[in-house]
Amino acid sequence: MMHMLVRHKVAEFGKWKPVYDAHLPARQKAGLKEEHLFRNADNPNEVLLLFSVEDVDKAKAFAASDDLRQAMEKAGVSDKPDVYFLK
Repeated sequence: MMHMLVRHKVAEFGKWKPVYDAHLPARQKAGLKEEHLFRNADNPNEVLLLFSVEDVDKAKAFAASDDLRQAMEKAGVSDKPDVYFLK
């Protein structure tokens, strides 16, 4: 099974989380299922997300999409996300 790991910082976790939650239908459409959401113990505004991936091509297209970029901007993502596809 493939996984996608995403790491990014947010301006404020409490503002980011509701926007992230509202974007669930887009993640589902891309074949992503959240497995874990982590926050850095030393910086709670640094978020790591682990997703199981049904279709790598759909997941990569989603990760590069304008829709995701706009949602991340609205949510207050404050740096360029690191995205890794893992086997």
